[in-house]
Order: sequence, then C-alpha cells, then structure tokens
Amino acid sequence: MKKMQWLLGVVMSVIILWGCGSVAYVQKDNNFDISKVRSYAWVDGTQKDKNNTATKTKINDLTDRKIRQSIDKNLQASGWKEVTDNPDVLLVYDVDVQKENRNVSNPVYSQPTTRWFYNPYSRRYVSVYYPSEFVGYDNTTQTVKEGTLTLTMLNADTDKTIWQGWTTSDVNGKNLSDREIDNNVKAIIKKLDK
Repeated sequence: MKKMQWLLGVVMSVIILWGCGSVAYVQKDNNFDISKVRSYAWVDGTQKDKNNTATKTKINDLTDRKIRQSIDKNLQASGWKEVTDNPDVLLVYDVDVQKENRNVSNPVYSQPTTRWFYNPYSRRYVSVYYPSEFVGYDNTTQTVKEGTLTLTMLNADTDKTIWQGWTTSDVNGKNLSDREIDNNVKAIIKKLDK
C-alpha cells in the first residue's frame, strides 16, 4: 500500500511539473529545410537606438554565458555542432524584460452566518444557518515582469531569417534565473523538430 501511495505521489509530481513548462512559438521559412542543418555559429545581436543607429544589445555577461550554454547544450543533444568555419546557420538571441499590467479577477463571497430565532410555539430558540453566497468579482490590476527569450536562425549564405522561436514567462527580477533560462530554451529547441 505504501509503495502504491509513493508511486502515485511521484506520478502526480511529474504531471504538475510537466504542466509548468513554458510555451514556445515559432515562425519559419517554409522554403528552407531545417532538418538538413547540422552546424551553427553565433553572431552578436544588435538593436536600434533612438537615432535609428545599430548598437550592441546590453546584457549581463553572466546571463549571456548561461543562455548560450543552455542553447548549445540543447542543440548538441539534438545532434547539432558549433563550428567556426562554414556553418549551416547563424544564431542570435534576444532577451526582453518588460513590465506588463495584468487584470486579475478574484471571486468574492459573503461570510456565512447563523441567526437565532425564537419559536413561540416550542418556546425555544432555533438556529438558521446562512451559507456564503457569491457576491461578484474583485477586479484589480497587477504589474508583473515578463521576460521574452527569442532565438533567431539566419541562413549563413544569404543572411536571411529562416527560423525564429520565442517564449514569454513571468520573471522575478531584472534578469532571467538559471531555471527560467533552461525551461525557456528547452521549450524553444523542442519546436525545431516540428
């Protein structure tokens, strides 16, 4: 009996953790066959500033290394290889952390009460229980931080985007944690096979 309870606990834990995974989205060029890609190289990302001139993306060096290591590990597990000469595709990633306002609706219920009434026929007090009732919703606005990790693949010969995957999740701080990085990267890389 104890083994059955333990096994049930393990199965439920796996189901709960599996449901906590990130959802990734993909945009791809249907004219390019990604299944033939086996090598890649990294390029530095750029973003435009207010004057419309390209500037290097500012990101924490430690976070940069963690993201690249996670992407490398997941791609290499899929059979890809990082090379310096003649890669099939070029990789670049971007992290965007923004504050978002989210509307939250919580149901509101009244407090259950008990009232006492005097019954003159039985000459006793009788209690009547009134259960809680649904009153409506309490609508509030919360400010949360959402981090979006985007991985872009460029054709090494033409420099055109052939595949782009991204995922968005709530983050606790200014940067993504190691666990958030791994979960988001795994969700994006899984979409390569589809």
